[in-house]
Amino acid sequence: MRFTKMHGIGNDYVYLDCVRNPIPADPSALSKVVSDRHFGIGSDGLILICPSNKADARMRMFNADGSESEMCGNGLRCVAKFVYDHGIARKPRLAIETGRGVLTVDLEVKHDKVSRVRVNMGEPILKSVDIPTTLPGDPPVNVPLSYGTMRFAATCVSMGNPHCVIFETQPDEELLATTGGRDRVAEFGPMIETSAEFPRRTNVHFVKVHSPGEVTMRTWERGSGITLACGTGACAVCVAGVLTGRTGRKLLAHLPGGDLELEWSEADNHVYMTGPATEVFSGEFVFEG
Repeated sequence: MRFTKMHGIGNDYVYLDCVRNPIPADPSALSKVVSDRHFGIGSDGLILICPSNKADARMRMFNADGSESEMCGNGLRCVAKFVYDHGIARKPRLAIETGRGVLTVDLEVKHDKVSRVRVNMGEPILKSVDIPTTLPGDPPVNVPLSYGTMRFAATCVSMGNPHCVIFETQPDEELLATTGGRDRVAEFGPMIETSAEFPRRTNVHFVKVHSPGEVTMRTWERGSGITLACGTGACAVCVAGVLTGRTGRKLLAHLPGGDLELEWSEADNHVYMTGPATEVFSGEFVFEG
């Protein structure tokens, strides 16, 4: 099996060209194997680049635990880079079919290779039943969540996949990472992900606001755990920042793997995400599944 390893600001996936090669018989099982960082290739999951009858290519995304997700913003930028760089479609604007429909991407090309990608992520989904969550509100904004002695205020948004955004309220930036020496993302991320309030589980983001135009965030990603970046999550943070009055519609988000530029446009209500896409290496992998 020929594969390509790529990442969007550290959110890394194994990519398979299923336009020119057969689709794996069991991509869920394959994702679990290739994602293993000790016995596999090592990644946050598996992404298949497939033919599409309505776009330049179709993206299917599997988490490290084998579950299939609707979308991955960082993965989508890498799919666009692969489609262009590897000659599937050599156009400065591409249409990619995803689990939330066909999305448009604009490419920044340097030395005949894609360096950055601007993605039109579409309109945020704000109705609770569609996110989905049982928390009150359309959308839920600053809704109390309790886990043991910890209290959080959750704002929920879907960007084709569900997100729970928690803004830090303390002035100490270290609270973004720890409470009493405990890693809050590692400890509470899996609790919130699998909480009964989220029937399809959820991605969880802890966010520190520096100014109306700048935040730092960390992510517990549904099905993959702590990741260096989450593109749809950064889009959700941008929307949640506006909904809670903490940020403006244009936002620079600092993630552990790098930065993303976000805009929730007033003109069309769409969220736009701009960031890099990087090809790391290609190789052959033997899967005995």
